[in-house]
Amino acid sequence: MTTPATAVPVQFDSHAQRERAVTVGMWVFLASELMFFGPMFFGYVYWRFTYAEGFAAASRHTDILLGTLNTAVLLTSSATMALAVSWRRACLNKRAARLLWLTALLGVAFLAIKGMEYAHEFREHLFPGADFRFHGPEVAAGRIFYWLYFAMTGLHALHLFIGIVLVSTFAFALHRGKDQFADTATIDIVGLYWHFVDLVWIFLYPDLYLVGRSGG
Repeated sequence: MTTPATAVPVQFDSHAQRERAVTVGMWVFLASELMFFGPMFFGYVYWRFTYAEGFAAASRHTDILLGTLNTAVLLTSSATMALAVSWRRACLNKRAARLLWLTALLGVAFLAIKGMEYAHEFREHLFPGADFRFHGPEVAAGRIFYWLYFAMTGLHALHLFIGIVLVSTFAFALHRGKDQFADTATIDIVGLYWHFVDLVWIFLYPDLYLVGRSGG
């Protein structure tokens, strides 16, 4: 199935120039997004080396099974997103729409699993509030670890939710045949955003789940 050519906006000379412009714009946006996560990662590194034993002990309280499962879910979603972009470029729009729906569903599954994990941590009083309870060395370090844990994973979850909304919107557009709304350039930048969110998790996973388990 092919789609009719869409009009080129007046500020661009060609579709190729428009695609380059929106792609560069998305990279600039993603670079600005690092301003949200960058300070947290730097803070994590600082406190990790300041309270090495306390952070290792706190990390062992995280649910390695659910964390690993969520990592597999996001890696799978990256694959489905990449294939959806490829099929949209090949004008296989119905197939692309189905994969976009699957990508969004995997994102929802990630949030559901994360919600289960949060619920368990609240029951264990690991949220760093007035009722925080940490059974291990360096309670202050445990509180800092879990403050970073909830801040970083919460910010990641917010970005993932935004990604789910975007992916679902364009899946619906393709399913309804609104090719001009969900053109290849737009799907490309949504794919970049999705991969960025997945990449953030790839850094969060070892920092939050594995640091206390690397020594066996």
